[in-house]
Amino acid sequence: MQLIVLWDIDHTLIENSGVSKEIYAAAFSALTGAAPAGPARTEGRTDRLIMRDMFAADGLPEPEWATVEAALARAGEQRIEDLRRRGRALPGVREILKAASAEDRWVSSVLTGNIAANACVKVSAFGLDPLLDLSVGAFGADALQRPDLVAVARERAHRLRAVANDVPVVLVGDTPRDVEAALATGSGIIAVASGLYSPEELAAAGASEVLTDLTDTMSLLQILESFAAH
Repeated sequence: MQLIVLWDIDHTLIENSGVSKEIYAAAFSALTGAAPAGPARTEGRTDRLIMRDMFAADGLPEPEWATVEAALARAGEQRIEDLRRRGRALPGVREILKAASAEDRWVSSVLTGNIAANACVKVSAFGLDPLLDLSVGAFGADALQRPDLVAVARERAHRLRAVANDVPVVLVGDTPRDVEAALATGSGIIAVASGLYSPEELAAAGASEVLTDLTDTMSLLQILESFAAH
């Protein structure tokens, strides 16, 4: 049974320990010459939306996206050692990614609000990149709103891995926005209360499967297999 599994990164696969917000602030300062009025609001939003809102909050015009993306990529590259020192892969992540990557008929990649360069920084900082098919992932430069990323990942899986258009997709993430993206696109959702949101909040958002973490590899594989069978 075929399946496309798309993992969120921040607070689902890794804990970034504040490095993400430092990246946004550094990119903003590099582009404007001043610190932002306040910290970036992330909450599962895409980098395009996060940076747009930062400029708006300071009453500044938004630069061309290519310029913003380049500033974000530079800021992320400069902080990989900070990320390694302060952050970590979350419990169970390495084991479940290994198990998912071993499933011959599955595509296991990412759906993240991060731009591709910074997504690569974050997973490679903890050696997770060989366990993910990043070339078919969907990233924060691909769309403004998170639900639109699902079609991007599906198209890449079809074009690059010959995955049929009707193969089930399941998202794994830690925010109500991950749940929203799944429900809006007819995808499965496994919500993980490893970030800011409680199991109750994720269930209230509409998640059918809510876990406290990713440590039970066999149970999680069984849940993923149940989505593949739909």
